[in-house]
Amino acid sequence: MCDSNYEVMNTPNGVPIKSWTKGVPFEAEARKQLHNIATLPFIHKWVSVMPDVHLGKGATIGSVVPTIGAVIPAAVGVDIGCGIMAVKTSLTAEQLPDNLSGIRAAIERAVPHGRSIGRGRGGKRDKGAWHDLPDDVMSAWAPLADGFGRLTEQHRVLKNTNNVYHLGTLGTGNHFIEVCLDEAGSVWVMLHSGSRGVGNRIGTYFIELAKEDMERWMIQLPDRDLAYLPEGSKHFDQYIEAVGWAQEYARINREVMMARVIKALHSEIPLEFTTHVEAVNCHHNYVSREHHYGKDVLVTRKGAVRARKGELGIIPGSMGARSFIVRGLGNDESFHSCSHGAGRVMSRTQAKKLITLDEHLAATAGVECRKDKNVIDETPAAYKPIDKVMAAQQDLVEIVHTLRQVVCVKG
Repeated sequence: MCDSNYEVMNTPNGVPIKSWTKGVPFEAEARKQLHNIATLPFIHKWVSVMPDVHLGKGATIGSVVPTIGAVIPAAVGVDIGCGIMAVKTSLTAEQLPDNLSGIRAAIERAVPHGRSIGRGRGGKRDKGAWHDLPDDVMSAWAPLADGFGRLTEQHRVLKNTNNVYHLGTLGTGNHFIEVCLDEAGSVWVMLHSGSRGVGNRIGTYFIELAKEDMERWMIQLPDRDLAYLPEGSKHFDQYIEAVGWAQEYARINREVMMARVIKALHSEIPLEFTTHVEAVNCHHNYVSREHHYGKDVLVTRKGAVRARKGELGIIPGSMGARSFIVRGLGNDESFHSCSHGAGRVMSRTQAKKLITLDEHLAATAGVECRKDKNVIDETPAAYKPIDKVMAAQQDLVEIVHTLRQVVCVKG
């Protein structure tokens, strides 16, 4: 393992903050959030901060928070189980068509994306909507159905969500599907999504329940969004069950989409090829029971990937930037974690104000993707430089493959 590359921020009345951000500065508001988290009485050892860190709601994106005896729902967030899946194919760059617009169009037809996704056919929850769902969605929902039934028995507010109807769909914002080339010219498929509407509802619901518990018990917090659920309480057990279900939904959602993308590739490339030569499917917004420094702890990673020694992970860059398949180095001080991407350097509103369409076109040259003003908030300049992010975490991961996007589908 490399020598430790972190900086230490001491917190009055709290645990230290270890920050892998050398060469990648982050905003004062995010620092304040981290200090707030570090003052909570159940943090184990310290808070670890990844180089893509930036301001989040309640808890900072790019933070790793180990706890004993409590969990903070906002330290997972509302995009529960969001993560990346990548598969290597047997295709090479030379076997792709010169014009990649057909591949992009086929992927966009195969995977519902954007804001127009409804609850049933035509966006309406009509009587026949359930029966109109594709066979792959119905099959994928089967192992999730009983768990969802238990959740809705306990929490009826979760019942009327886009649950099965969002399975196999991409979503919006920074979610994407990409066709990439590695350093040897091999073709990869990579996609980014999570638990969609139902995960958002679960996260939001339990954050509010935690706030209500804090008020009832008259517990004062530096930030109301850091409301927590003590272990042994009813809501703690319910949250752990619900978040576990949402994480499984997210994993299956990525698998359904990946199968559809591969099928779309087969429809556009008249060659025999195999997939899943190498495959990775990892969360970066989730909670996990782990053992660190002699204690069994709950680790919440919000915008961070687990990087145990030898474990493969994915760190994507922004549109037009490079992405990386990495292998964890098992760094104990990061609680075996690494960044989940480049991390935003400006808000979506700022990006749309400050970045021109011409700048976006130049930044995404050579990538078959949307070139309109509605995706400027996802252009590379809205994110931290991925090379600096990778340099800051040399002691957390080693690079196995470097990927370059050639097709990008945005939500």
